[in-house]
Amino acid sequence: MLTNDKSVKDLVMLLFETALLTSGFSLDDPNTFGNRIHRMLKLGLSIDEDAGEADVDMPPLEDADADADGSKMEEAD
Repeated sequence: MLTNDKSVKDLVMLLFETALLTSGFSLDDPNTFGNRIHRMLKLGLSIDEDAGEADVDMPPLEDADADADGSKMEEAD
């Protein structure tokens, strides 16, 4: 229930701050606004806040040296 209360508060504050921005005002703390947006996106995507940033599902990165030798970007004149 506590999570829902925080989500409702975040949603109300987002609506208020968005109304301020669209009316031409500036926000006192734009970082807080951005953090609220990120929390609401995580909630909408069902991402657990406590899960950490495990990259278990990510494929391994390609070798950067192999790409540099194999193909180069076309050079502009």
